[in-house]
Amino acid sequence: MTTGCAPIPTAMSPSMRCAMPCCGTAGLGDIGQHFPDTDPLWRGAASAEFLRRVAEMLTARGYAPVNVDITIIAQQPRIGPHREAMRHRLAELLDLDSEAVNVKATTTEQLGLIGRGEGIAALAVVLVDSIARDA
Repeated sequence: MTTGCAPIPTAMSPSMRCAMPCCGTAGLGDIGQHFPDTDPLWRGAASAEFLRRVAEMLTARGYAPVNVDITIIAQQPRIGPHREAMRHRLAELLDLDSEAVNVKATTTEQLGLIGRGEGIAALAVVLVDSIARDA
Protein backbone atom coordinates (compact mmCIF):
# COMPACT_ATOMS: atom_id res chain seq x y z
CA MET A 1 0.00 0.00 0.00
CA THR A 2 1.11 3.53 -0.58
CA THR A 3 -0.05 6.90 0.61
CA GLY A 4 0.06 10.32 -0.93
CA CYS A 5 -0.04 13.59 0.93
CA ALA A 6 -0.42 16.93 -0.77
CA PRO A 7 -0.67 20.34 0.90
CA ILE A 8 -2.89 22.37 -1.35
CA PRO A 9 -3.02 26.13 -0.68
CA THR A 10 -6.18 26.89 -2.59
CA ALA A 11 -9.93 26.99 -2.31
CA MET A 12 -10.32 24.06 -4.70
CA SER A 13 -13.10 21.64 -4.03
CA PRO A 14 -12.48 18.48 -2.01
CA SER A 15 -12.56 16.54 -5.30
CA MET A 16 -9.48 18.36 -6.55
CA ARG A 17 -7.79 18.10 -3.17
CA CYS A 18 -8.27 14.36 -3.40
CA ALA A 19 -7.23 14.01 -7.06
CA MET A 20 -3.77 15.49 -6.53
CA PRO A 21 -2.39 12.90 -4.09
CA CYS A 22 -4.11 10.12 -6.08
CA CYS A 23 -1.91 11.09 -9.05
CA GLY A 24 1.21 11.04 -6.92
CA THR A 25 0.62 7.69 -5.24
CA ALA A 26 0.25 5.90 -8.60
CA GLY A 27 3.22 7.61 -10.22
CA LEU A 28 0.93 9.58 -12.54
CA GLY A 29 2.85 12.80 -12.08
CA ASP A 30 1.31 16.18 -11.44
CA ILE A 31 -2.36 16.79 -12.05
CA GLY A 32 -1.40 19.69 -14.34
CA GLN A 33 0.22 17.22 -16.72
CA HIS A 34 -3.16 15.59 -17.31
CA PHE A 35 -5.39 18.65 -17.02
CA PRO A 36 -3.35 21.73 -17.97
CA ASP A 37 -4.99 25.01 -17.01
CA THR A 38 -4.02 26.33 -20.44
CA ASP A 39 -6.26 23.77 -22.18
CA PRO A 40 -9.69 25.28 -22.91
CA LEU A 41 -11.19 21.78 -22.56
CA TRP A 42 -10.76 22.03 -18.77
CA ARG A 43 -11.87 25.65 -18.33
CA GLY A 44 -14.97 25.60 -16.17
CA ALA A 45 -14.95 21.81 -15.82
CA ALA A 46 -16.54 20.43 -12.67
CA SER A 47 -13.91 19.36 -10.16
CA ALA A 48 -15.70 16.04 -9.74
CA GLU A 49 -14.81 15.29 -13.36
CA PHE A 50 -11.10 15.60 -12.55
CA LEU A 51 -11.39 13.18 -9.64
CA ARG A 52 -13.47 10.75 -11.70
CA ARG A 53 -10.83 10.72 -14.45
CA VAL A 54 -7.98 10.34 -11.97
CA ALA A 55 -9.81 7.38 -10.41
CA GLU A 56 -10.00 5.82 -13.89
CA MET A 57 -6.26 6.39 -14.33
CA LEU A 58 -5.61 4.70 -10.97
CA THR A 59 -7.63 1.67 -12.06
CA ALA A 60 -5.77 1.51 -15.38
CA ARG A 61 -2.49 1.44 -13.41
CA GLY A 62 -3.79 -1.37 -11.19
CA TYR A 63 -4.60 0.69 -8.09
CA ALA A 64 -7.72 1.51 -6.13
CA PRO A 65 -8.27 4.03 -3.34
CA VAL A 66 -8.76 2.49 0.10
CA ASN A 67 -9.52 5.57 2.18
CA VAL A 68 -9.29 9.35 2.11
CA ASP A 69 -8.56 11.88 4.84
CA ILE A 70 -8.93 15.58 4.11
CA THR A 71 -8.19 18.46 6.47
CA ILE A 72 -9.51 21.85 5.40
CA ILE A 73 -7.86 24.87 7.03
CA ALA A 74 -10.15 27.89 6.83
CA GLN A 75 -11.53 30.62 9.01
CA GLN A 76 -14.66 30.74 6.86
CA PRO A 77 -16.82 29.11 5.64
CA ARG A 78 -17.65 26.71 8.42
CA ILE A 79 -17.25 23.16 7.09
CA GLY A 80 -19.44 21.38 9.65
CA PRO A 81 -22.75 21.95 7.87
CA HIS A 82 -21.28 20.56 4.63
CA ARG A 83 -19.10 17.75 5.97
CA GLU A 84 -21.45 14.81 5.43
CA ALA A 85 -22.40 15.87 1.91
CA MET A 86 -18.71 16.24 1.07
CA ARG A 87 -17.91 12.80 2.47
CA HIS A 88 -20.73 11.12 0.58
CA ARG A 89 -19.87 12.80 -2.72
CA LEU A 90 -16.18 11.89 -2.47
CA ALA A 91 -17.11 8.31 -1.57
CA GLU A 92 -19.41 8.15 -4.57
CA LEU A 93 -16.74 9.48 -6.93
CA LEU A 94 -14.11 7.04 -5.62
CA ASP A 95 -16.45 4.06 -5.26
CA LEU A 96 -15.80 3.87 -1.52
CA ASP A 97 -18.02 3.46 1.51
CA SER A 98 -18.64 6.80 3.21
CA GLU A 99 -16.92 5.42 6.31
CA ALA A 100 -13.67 5.32 4.31
CA VAL A 101 -13.77 9.08 3.70
CA ASN A 102 -12.99 11.62 6.40
CA VAL A 103 -13.36 15.38 6.05
CA LYS A 104 -12.35 17.56 8.96
CA ALA A 105 -11.60 21.22 9.42
CA THR A 106 -9.62 23.58 11.58
CA THR A 107 -8.88 27.29 11.70
CA THR A 108 -5.71 29.25 12.26
CA GLU A 109 -7.39 31.17 15.08
CA GLN A 110 -7.46 34.30 12.91
CA LEU A 111 -3.71 34.21 12.24
CA GLY A 112 -2.19 34.92 8.84
CA LEU A 113 -3.89 35.15 5.49
CA ILE A 114 -6.15 32.17 6.22
CA GLY A 115 -7.21 33.70 9.52
CA ARG A 116 -8.03 36.96 7.75
CA GLY A 117 -10.24 35.02 5.34
CA GLU A 118 -7.95 35.65 2.36
CA GLY A 119 -7.45 31.98 1.56
CA ILE A 120 -8.13 28.36 2.34
CA ALA A 121 -5.61 25.52 2.58
CA ALA A 122 -6.10 21.78 2.66
CA LEU A 123 -4.20 18.57 3.21
CA ALA A 124 -5.35 15.38 1.52
CA VAL A 125 -4.06 11.89 2.20
CA VAL A 126 -5.24 9.00 0.04
CA LEU A 127 -4.32 5.41 0.75
CA VAL A 128 -4.25 3.26 -2.39
CA ASP A 129 -3.69 -0.45 -2.79
CA SER A 130 -2.83 -2.56 -5.81
CA ILE A 131 -5.68 -4.51 -7.36
CA ALA A 132 -5.61 -7.65 -9.43
CA ARG A 133 -5.63 -6.99 -13.14
CA ASP A 134 -7.28 -9.22 -15.70
CA ALA A 135 -4.71 -11.61 -17.12
